[in-house]
Amino acid sequence: MRWEGNRESSNVEDRRGAGGGGGFGLGGGTIGIGTIVIALIGGAIFGINPLTILGMLSGEAPPAVVQQQAPAQRPPADDTLARFVSTVLADTEDVWREQFRQGGGTYQEPKLVLFRGAVRTACGTGESAMGPFYCPGDQKVYIDLSFYETLKKRLGAPGDFAQAYVIAHEVGHHVQHQLGITERVHAARSRGAPNANELSVRLELQADCFAGVWAHHAQNARQILEQGDVEEAMNAAAKIGDDALQSSSGRAVVPESFTHGTSAQRQRWFATGMKTGSVKACDTFSARAL
Repeated sequence: MRWEGNRESSNVEDRRGAGGGGGFGLGGGTIGIGTIVIALIGGAIFGINPLTILGMLSGEAPPAVVQQQAPAQRPPADDTLARFVSTVLADTEDVWREQFRQGGGTYQEPKLVLFRGAVRTACGTGESAMGPFYCPGDQKVYIDLSFYETLKKRLGAPGDFAQAYVIAHEVGHHVQHQLGITERVHAARSRGAPNANELSVRLELQADCFAGVWAHHAQNARQILEQGDVEEAMNAAAKIGDDALQSSSGRAVVPESFTHGTSAQRQRWFATGMKTGSVKACDTFSARAL
């Protein structure tokens, strides 16, 4: 992926300094990816904080609060991975600002927070074990950069464009929030919609499609792609499908518990966004087949 020398975003907050708490950590060996999948699925179904479920499954009490919160800073200039994340975020800003302008709207840029272990958010305490996530309450994307090692070594999805896809997916959730889609889905689920899991899947697949929309327009404007980049993103989408994660955990695949979509679905919707570059083409909620 060609990113060196491109604009870096000023919306990155580095909270990797003092404090932050411990956290379960994918790399710590105490909680495997399968346990995390169960926690996230249980949280989606029962409305329970995944951190609480992780604590129950591991026999540990989840931290109620983060003891200290590191002051927000700009990432150091010699931190290549932080610079990469900042550059990708800037690219999403350029793309979505223009897409909103063409639609007669104004794009409110999200913040991206780098943290280690745990971090306070408007959605509660975020943990590294949760992977990258978006909090609509404060309109921030949160990522512990150690996740990229997990993506590469444990999930088998290496490559800088795979890393960019992860950021673009979370920014896609911010776009959904800006468009009011997230709130409508949450309202339907709070009313006890019988298809709550399906709504979650459609929301996640739309974020994948929005990530593809970003890639489409970034490529057209700045030719960011190198040979093999698209394959990296498609491989990452496959590795983090619900069926792939459940299968890799050694447990039976249970479609009724899916919250993010299968590998094939995630690949399909990312490809749809990348091929068309159209937000309208990402209407997963009207699609008969995912």
